[in-house]
Amino acid sequence: MIDADGYRPNVGIVLLNADGRLFWARRVSRDGWQFPQGGMRSDETPIEAMYRELEEETGLGQGHVEVLATTPGWLRYRLPHRYLRRHQRPMCIGQKQVWFLLRFTGEEDHLRLDAADKPEFDSWRWVDFWYPADHVVSFKRQVYERALRQFAPLVERTCRVHIERPRGPGPARGFAAA
Repeated sequence: MIDADGYRPNVGIVLLNADGRLFWARRVSRDGWQFPQGGMRSDETPIEAMYRELEEETGLGQGHVEVLATTPGWLRYRLPHRYLRRHQRPMCIGQKQVWFLLRFTGEEDHLRLDAADKPEFDSWRWVDFWYPADHVVSFKRQVYERALRQFAPLVERTCRVHIERPRGPGPARGFAAA
């Protein structure tokens, strides 16, 4: 499903643990790491798509998470020219995403990357809050930054941590205890 502007509707999932760290997963057979995300079906609401993608990609169900927030409206990113499938009509030029902030309420052994027939991830870890914005593939970086900036105040209150966005070059360092 591609909209009139060429964007594919999609959901993104920021999964937060009690320490204020985020779930970060490696794509199968690649060195790319990202948050769980996936396309919406034409008959799904964003929250329905989020729960489906969450289960497919992490093995977690509704009983393992609590929805804390969503981004208002769509956050968009364009695909680099090398990823455009020019032979497809309509052509997808990027993704528009609704992002969800979820609190992980389950146990780590509930996480199962092999829950789907074709797993999307082969490894995962908990990372500091700003780490994903600095380490995701470059064309998704601005969307990650925007979603995390929107969620940061709620994460600080929920987990009682102080999140400060490091300035200058180098990877994000992220958290200090509040």
